[in-house]
Amino acid sequence: MTISLYRLGRILIADYDTLMRLWTLHPRYLDAKGLVAAWREALLAQKVLAGSTRGYKHHPQLARFRSHRQPLRAIAAFLRGLAREAHRRGYRFDTSKIPRYNSNSRITETEGQLLYEWKHLRAKLRVRAPHLYRELRAVTTPQPHPLFRIRPGGIRPWEKT
Repeated sequence: MTISLYRLGRILIADYDTLMRLWTLHPRYLDAKGLVAAWREALLAQKVLAGSTRGYKHHPQLARFRSHRQPLRAIAAFLRGLAREAHRRGYRFDTSKIPRYNSNSRITETEGQLLYEWKHLRAKLRVRAPHLYRELRAVTTPQPHPLFRIRPGGIRPWEKT
C-alpha cells in the first residue's frame, strides 16, 4: 500500500491507494490516473451495493449512494458519467459492466463537499500532474459530476477530513 501526504491548508491528508473516492467533481478534472482509479473504485462500489463482496460494506463514501432510493441505479449513473469522460479522451472502459438502468434521478450534494473535494483533488494534481494543476488553477467553482445536484451546505459528516 502506498501512502502519500498532501497538505491542504493546515490539514495534512493521507492518500491510501486502498481508499475509495467517489468524486462529486465532474470527471473532466481528473488526470488519467485519477479517472482510471475512479472507474475501478466505482465498480467496486457497485459490487458492494449489490451485495457481491464482503469488503468495504461500511465505507463512508457509499453513504450517499445507500441513501438514494435506488442505489444501484445511482452508481450506474455515476459509472456512465466516468465512461463518457473516458470515451471523450479516447480510453476504452468496459461499459458492459454497467447495468442498463434508466434513471434520471440525481443525488443532492453540498457545495461544501464539492469545494472540499476540489481542494483535495488540486493537492493531488499539484504533485501528480502539475501541468493539469496549472491548467485548472483559474477554476474556483468546479462543475459537479452529472449525477449530482449541488445545494448550499458544508462538508458531509461521512467525509474523512
